[in-house]
Amino acid sequence: MGLRINNFLNKKDMNTVEEKMNPQKAADLADKSLLIVDDDGPLRDRLARAMEKRGFKVMQAASVKEGISMAQNSAPAFAVVDLRLGDGNGLEVVKEIRKKKKDSKIIMLTGYGNIPTAVAAVKAGAIDYIPKPADADDVERALLALPESKAVPPENPMSADRVKWEHIHRVFELCNRNVSETARRLKMHRRTLQRILSKRSPK
Repeated sequence: MGLRINNFLNKKDMNTVEEKMNPQKAADLADKSLLIVDDDGPLRDRLARAMEKRGFKVMQAASVKEGISMAQNSAPAFAVVDLRLGDGNGLEVVKEIRKKKKDSKIIMLTGYGNIPTAVAAVKAGAIDYIPKPADADDVERALLALPESKAVPPENPMSADRVKWEHIHRVFELCNRNVSETARRLKMHRRTLQRILSKRSPK
């Protein structure tokens, strides 16, 4: 009986923490505008659809140039910006949004191996960074977190091995499954890459 009561209290405490972290939904906000900047079309579209379902009014950009242009025309209340874009660094978009709307809440998306640069992005004005592939729940939680609060850590975060595995396979697909080209871009030995590709994804 005591164990059940403790479990109930623990769940209640967790719910209270989450309510404090996310006291409102996007639908309750006066300004629901969200700019997503990512040159990965499928990922960007998936995230956009998921965030629209959560009440945000989403705009999309596929490059630094498009992101800066949208920020200049109508700076968003929220933004999710990929760190590495085809025509430059996502930090340039962050800086432009900050110029136009100082209270905009910006999340950086980063691939494996870019964590130090992502930390620099937070110093430049982003409120948080999330490793790719981004989960819509984590993005929403980070965007709506109270300014004085830290984002709640994910319940079951991916291991470092899994993040690395995801990144390698993403680059592999972008290289049209060409092992030699993937190895060159990742600066890995071809045999090492083949060994990783032949294994199942780590947990």
